[in-house]
Amino acid sequence: MTKQKSSISAKQILNFVFLGLIVVFFIALFMFKGRLNNAASTIVLSQATPETISAVSAHIDSVYNYRKNSKPFEITFLEFGSTSCSACRRMEKGMQEIQDLYPNKVNVVFINVTKKENHDLLNFYAIAVIPTQVLLDKTGKKFFRHSGYISTNELRTLIDKNLTQN
Repeated sequence: MTKQKSSISAKQILNFVFLGLIVVFFIALFMFKGRLNNAASTIVLSQATPETISAVSAHIDSVYNYRKNSKPFEITFLEFGSTSCSACRRMEKGMQEIQDLYPNKVNVVFINVTKKENHDLLNFYAIAVIPTQVLLDKTGKKFFRHSGYISTNELRTLIDKNLTQN
């Protein structure tokens, strides 16, 4: 008769401990993702010079302040993302739906974070995670910001609420 080993080896215990640490790490990341995003956004914002902030602010005012430029829109939906990001690609359908639902009310703008000409906007809005959605009111002032995927229904609720306030 052969004797069976029923004890767990030290290597197996180490594997379980390592797996447990990985699980705890990902749970902590999930729990603190908002704080991590805020910290990263603060770092990104610190990279914007006062000149950049002033120039981007003037640009936003000229393009997205619909009270000044007489465009028919009431809200701007800025979508910061990349064509190589899966969550960003999921947002494309929602962006199209918003554009179709509110053709003369919401200006939907995709800002590709990989393009150098958009980096000042990234710094201005402290974009550290993509996709990130920023909604601006009729005067070009930010009233909502979200990082990650957001459903069309959630966006519609925010837009409808803001449209009734204007």
